[in-house]
Amino acid sequence: MAKGDKVTLANSGWCKRCGICVHVCPTDVLKLGQDRVEIDDIDKCIGCENCELSCPDFVLKVVKVNE
Repeated sequence: MAKGDKVTLANSGWCKRCGICVHVCPTDVLKLGQDRVEIDDIDKCIGCENCELSCPDFVLKVVKVNE
C-alpha cells in the first residue's frame, strides 16, 4: 500500500455482486449497485487492497493515482 493508491473497477462486467469486497473495505468506499459493485466515495480509499485480494472474480484493482 502506497500513498496515492486507489481502487478502480478493472473488470466491472465480471462482477457477480457477491458483496465480499464491500464487507472487507475498512472505509466503506464500495457499495453494491443494481448490477455490480460501485465505488461510492473514492476519496475515502486508503489503498489497503483488501477488496482486490478478496474479490474472487478479479473485478477490482488498486492502482497508483497521480494527484
